[in-house]
Amino acid sequence: MTGTPPTTPVRSRRAPAALAGAVGAAVALGIGELVAGFASSWASPVESVALDVIDRVPLGVERFAIETFGHNDKLVLIIGVVVTSLLLGTVLGVLARRRPLPAAAGFAVFALIGVAASVARPGAGITAGLPSLVAGTAGAATLLTLVPRAPGGHPATTDPARTTDRRRFLVLVTAGTAVAAAATASGRALRSRFSAAESRAAVRLPAAARPVPPVPAGVTVGVDGVAPFVTPNADFYRVDTALIVPQVRTEDWELQVRGLVDEPLRLTFAELLRRDLVEADITMTCVSNPVGGDLVGNARWLGVPVRDLLEEAGARRGDADQLVGRSTDGYTCGFPLASAYDRDCLVAVGMNGEPLPLRHGFPARLVTPGLFGYIGSTKWLTELEVTTFAAFDQYWVRRGYADRAPVKTMTRIDTPRSAEQVEAGPVAVGGVAWAQTRGIDAVEVRVDDGDFVPAQLADAQGTDTWRQWRFDWDATPGRHTLTARAVDGTGETQTDQRRDVVPDGASGWMSLVVLVT
Repeated sequence: MTGTPPTTPVRSRRAPAALAGAVGAAVALGIGELVAGFASSWASPVESVALDVIDRVPLGVERFAIETFGHNDKLVLIIGVVVTSLLLGTVLGVLARRRPLPAAAGFAVFALIGVAASVARPGAGITAGLPSLVAGTAGAATLLTLVPRAPGGHPATTDPARTTDRRRFLVLVTAGTAVAAAATASGRALRSRFSAAESRAAVRLPAAARPVPPVPAGVTVGVDGVAPFVTPNADFYRVDTALIVPQVRTEDWELQVRGLVDEPLRLTFAELLRRDLVEADITMTCVSNPVGGDLVGNARWLGVPVRDLLEEAGARRGDADQLVGRSTDGYTCGFPLASAYDRDCLVAVGMNGEPLPLRHGFPARLVTPGLFGYIGSTKWLTELEVTTFAAFDQYWVRRGYADRAPVKTMTRIDTPRSAEQVEAGPVAVGGVAWAQTRGIDAVEVRVDDGDFVPAQLADAQGTDTWRQWRFDWDATPGRHTLTARAVDGTGETQTDQRRDVVPDGASGWMSLVVLVT
């Protein structure tokens, strides 16, 4: 009796080819990382495409990412780019079973996308696209090597020749995966030699010509769970557009002051440190901070007053109304020129007694009290341009945010936490309030639908820092809602109108529910 030999299901025939395509994509990504490690100005295809996504993504998507993933939004983006690349590789692998050349051309298209994203970065040359070109070539070569050797179209068999084919394919797949992993690790190791950590370790900050007295004990209210008056550097929030922290050595850094000025300035880091440095306690707030959020922190900054640099350069205040700060990675902020003169706006080089951490802008950054970070706090600062609002829109203004965004009066309940269970009796409610440049005059707390009652304020350390507060509550059993609001130094009470962070920061009172047992 004769019959037709059983055939391998279509899914089984496609699976090895799909795996070959995924390995090809992995090799491409790994080789891209490796080549990018040879030059400090080069970026891997993953980084280039992810940065391009950040620049082009609609505002609603950007807000969703920050609100959903918080500090991990960049990690999620990188993972998304990698996973998408691997999935597209599997599709090309299946296509390569019957049309190998069009599938290989797919890798060329991905390479060109990476090249376009790379050379579009500020200051990038044509060679910036080399990692993506080499990556695309490596991916296509891997695909064309693996797919013809992928088993398929035959039933499972114990035939020694067929078993050997499968083993050879698995060996090649394993080798390709190992190459991808080794190339990625080698690329990261190569890039580490560009680290600015050694340069930072060599910095010795001079004493301030205008120091601030030590932080007095009275700035705390003695309630566990309330944010400390000084936020440790390791805990200070970080929000920026950099996927990989820029590595800027002091030996290579310089600051330019240009634009509508009489005498443009160029300063090295050593020359900046030789100027009269001042200290200032300043609370910084991110425009993405929601009501009750933690994208806010207070630090003691050391730096050169921006007004001193502008006066030396001869800024034409009659012609200009905006000061733009540019970062080494092309990011820009912009704020009213007057804010560089009427407050402690600094080119900061120190943070809480040490050189700026790499992730917070080493070797120098802007710190401007009273303005959200996206307006006046450029990290990895390399340029100050005196210009006008009519002539230039900074990075986030082009994406729908306001071009003038003073920090709003705000308070936050730090303890107890939302939905926390506490025992009936005395409960210490505590938190922080801020209204930079105006200061905090009062914080009031309401239990359920009762009247607002004044809370106890800690001592103020100037008008540019947050202020701790406490409210001693005699809690009764049940479910209770606590609401807090602040009054700033001008006598204006924090608004109860809820607004989203776009375009100029969130507003509203913070309320939370506490369960008293």
